[in-house]
Amino acid sequence: MSVPAHLDFRVFVDRLRKDNDLADISAEVDPKLEVAAVIRLAYEQRTKAPLFHNVKGAQDGLFRILGAPAGLSSDPKLPYQRLARHLALPSEAGVKDVIDKMLSAKGEKPLPPVHVSTGPCKEKIIVGEDIDLTKLPAPLLNQADGGDYIQTLGINIIPHPTEPWINWSIARAMVYDKTRMVGLIMKPQHIAQIFQEWKKTGQDVPFAIALGAPPIATMAASMPLPAGVSEAEYVGALCGTPLELVKCETNDMYVPANSEIVLEGTISITDTAKEGPFGEMHGYSFLDEGSMQPLYTVKAITHRENPILPVCVPGRANLGPDETQTMIGTLASAEIRQLLQDHGIPVTQVFALFETQVIWAAVQVDRKKLAELGTNAKDFCTKLGDLVFRNKCGMQIHRLLVVGEDINPFDMNDVMWAFATRCRPSMDEFHFEDVPAYPLVPYMSHGPGTKLTGGKVVANCLLPEEYTGKQGWVTCDFESGYPEEVKKRVLSRRGEFGL
Repeated sequence: MSVPAHLDFRVFVDRLRKDNDLADISAEVDPKLEVAAVIRLAYEQRTKAPLFHNVKGAQDGLFRILGAPAGLSSDPKLPYQRLARHLALPSEAGVKDVIDKMLSAKGEKPLPPVHVSTGPCKEKIIVGEDIDLTKLPAPLLNQADGGDYIQTLGINIIPHPTEPWINWSIARAMVYDKTRMVGLIMKPQHIAQIFQEWKKTGQDVPFAIALGAPPIATMAASMPLPAGVSEAEYVGALCGTPLELVKCETNDMYVPANSEIVLEGTISITDTAKEGPFGEMHGYSFLDEGSMQPLYTVKAITHRENPILPVCVPGRANLGPDETQTMIGTLASAEIRQLLQDHGIPVTQVFALFETQVIWAAVQVDRKKLAELGTNAKDFCTKLGDLVFRNKCGMQIHRLLVVGEDINPFDMNDVMWAFATRCRPSMDEFHFEDVPAYPLVPYMSHGPGTKLTGGKVVANCLLPEEYTGKQGWVTCDFESGYPEEVKKRVLSRRGEFGL
């Protein structure tokens, strides 16, 4: 029985090819900046996802590179088709459908993975003296980067030392020497919380990184699920079928059996090295941004025949969103929506807007239900900010924009119109300076004020009458400003009018 695309990265790549959304590149391409430049161009010009079959320096097929696996599709009529393929959704699915799908397992019974004896990721096994990370064509992604980043879209898998919790997340790592990588472990990600628990034990942390894992698993690893939730079990509930995992060669971690490449070993709780700079998700690579981070020792590399390394090259989303927006931003939106609805807030949709580097999120409310609460802008926005900004799922969001159901929260133009015309500066803005900040946001890391707290705001984009369920205006556009019969007549006569 064939495996569907959302459960096998190799099948996913073939699916993109069938969609005419994959560029098979046989010419030799240099992993030092050239590969990344092609990928960035693909995001920004919304071309096909580039698959590099001939990466300079690759040996014995290790490895090919796929860029922009969750970038916007090259078909302008199906912009989110690649994301849809991650989740077995129809090609025409939008981000609302992606959010709904990723939340569909909430309340469902977790479905544990099954352990199998072997899998495609065991087709080749490299251990001991044969490991040399410096000989792999790990890409240099930005001219200011501090190293070659082999891990940008793989799943970091680490166990809690004392609890039955295996955490899957995405955290970057660059090659340090023959057998070691240095990777960013940053609060409040769960990987950082678990790392601190391991430090208390005095033992190094066993890890595995699954590169080219099942696409739906990579989506779950990008989602800010609550602490203690196993992403592998959540994926099982999403799919209605358990993931197949296989045991690592050198530790007790289990990885998706059909992963393209698996790196496994230990993370030192004492040894660190400089990590970065790195071209970040907000479109900057600050030259002074390197920091001391833990060293990963790679004790085994296992992989499929002729494996494919997925690569994300973060950058300016207003030119073309990458996976740090399409995946991380969209999935944070899902968790924020769930959080607010769980607390009785009449929220219909939440979306972290790509054009804002997913720093801003539109929060759409049902104005009739809002009126039933008998609240006002100050009380409502304060409650909203307290919930979101003090929760892990709101970590990366620094501005919430509250809009009504007359505004499309997925449309930047619509949201900006509401913000510009309904949010009075100062009086309609409610600031939060005592909440955790996202230190990667440029105005936090390199702006005035503290780096780790504050800098967050809720912008009320509702006029006072909207809190009473009223709308005392007609919107002056074609869709809303004219009777249906007039619109139909005009549209039917467009040819006559030469329009």
